[in-house]
Order: sequence, then structure tokens, then C-alpha cells
Amino acid sequence: MILKIDTTKREEATVELKDPKTGKADKLIQKQKLGSQVLLPMIVKILKKNKVDFSDLSAIEVNPGPGSFTGTRVGVAVANALGFALDLPVNGQKGKIVVPIYEKSKFD
Repeated sequence: MILKIDTTKREEATVELKDPKTGKADKLIQKQKLGSQVLLPMIVKILKKNKVDFSDLSAIEVNPGPGSFTGTRVGVAVANALGFALDLPVNGQKGKIVVPIYEKSKFD
């Protein structure tokens, strides 16, 4: 199962649970001011609704933007924390999603 997080809209968060084998997906949308205090319970709610445990997840995908800076930051931080804690790839990358983007930069 893949957990998808989109928090790029100013006052809306979307969490989706998708089974890559069957293509079946379930989406939960919450329209209110966003913060981790809203996002984390949403994730727990969609997992319980689908009788899925954190250990059943195979990856996490997060929309890195463009969009609301604060909302995007919350979504990326939660995705990175879950990926780290559960040892899951985030947006196809192990570890933080921002590091591979700047790893090969010419800022050195």
C-alpha cells in the first residue's frame, strides 16, 4: 500500500491510500486550516478505515509543491518522519526528499 499526502492547498489536506496491485484507492479530504495536528489523525483515520497497519505500507508519496509554503512544509515533514520511522521510501527516495535534489548541485 502507498500512502499519498498532498498539503499544498492553503486550507485543504488530502490523504490517499492506494493499492498498487489492484489500483484501488481511498481518499480522505479535510477542508480546514492545516497543521500536523490535522494531518496525523487523518492518516490514522484512513489506515483504520481500510484496516491497514503502518507495517503494510510499502512507500510514501508527498506532493512537494508548488503550493502553500507552510502546508507543503507540514506534508513533507510528516512524510519524511514516517519514512524515516518506518524505513520506507518517500517519493521513491530513501531518506529525505530534498537531499537528492541538491546533492548534485553546483553550490559546492
